[in-house]
Amino acid sequence: MKNILVTGGAGFIGSHLVEALLEEGCWVKAFLTYNSFNSWGWLNSFSKEKLEKIELVHGDIRDPHGVEHAMEGCQVVFHLAALIGIPFSYTSPDSYVDTNIKGTLNILQGARKLNYEKVITTSTSETYGTALYVPIDEKHPLQGQSPYSATKIGADMLAESFYRSFNLPVAIARPFNTYGPRQSARAVIPTIITQLLAGITEIKLGALTPTRDFNFVKDTAHGFIEIAKSDQTIGEVINIATNLEISIGDLANEILVQINPKAKLVCDNERLRPDKSEVNRLLGSNKKIIALTDWKPKYDLKSGLTETIEWFKKPENIKGYKPGTYNT
Repeated sequence: MKNILVTGGAGFIGSHLVEALLEEGCWVKAFLTYNSFNSWGWLNSFSKEKLEKIELVHGDIRDPHGVEHAMEGCQVVFHLAALIGIPFSYTSPDSYVDTNIKGTLNILQGARKLNYEKVITTSTSETYGTALYVPIDEKHPLQGQSPYSATKIGADMLAESFYRSFNLPVAIARPFNTYGPRQSARAVIPTIITQLLAGITEIKLGALTPTRDFNFVKDTAHGFIEIAKSDQTIGEVINIATNLEISIGDLANEILVQINPKAKLVCDNERLRPDKSEVNRLLGSNKKIIALTDWKPKYDLKSGLTETIEWFKKPENIKGYKPGTYNT
């Protein structure tokens, strides 16, 4: 029953988190990137009843004054606003520094000034780079294998420094690869699904051998909330992971089985990361989040994929996707 601010509330994970918080009985303020069309992102798909329970605030996470103004009247912030596309970070690293590092600093400064009860910042499993050992726990070394992951490491270190320097009640949520309804086409699962549903029989992908630990988005949102609820998570980095891995090739074949088993996978060189930038293995340990919170994943990969595919099959959902285009 807290007043909650969610930055990036119109995005993929953010919109699911907003829904989950409403179910918890929270009053939610969603901080959205300003745009002249007054677009609310995925919140546009919410019912009138849900929207009446949300305060929408447009701004720019890079602007400290606008961020502080948006933070007024809340006690808890979930900071999800970020640039997340890895390929785009190769061509526009400056924007990642400004958004991911400076944006996080603005949240931390605002929370400190306004005496927030809890700050949950969003990390990523990409900060670990290719696994040096598995399962990857929170003590695993951090490796900046892309400009994106490097900026997220920087943001994590800032959050940790504010806990240590100013006793700010910060928790760092580190989700492994999240998927589900509303995910953008830059991610591998929507890329596969949208190509198949468009009738394409040669599915273009990047590397097929890397492994990932996939969380269904509702489990990820639940993980954020449980991290916020627990007093034991303050000052901690916490993985949100399933403790299971699957290769991109095997993942694609699972989706093919559900949509079109006759389709074939094709490696598209344009979609390959530079060799030293590719993260070859991610398998996360979830021992810490289970020990410190009441979180447990409710979805296995097959059921999560089925729900995701059914969402994409609806014409009103898939119409904004461009299956034949490589989205960075």
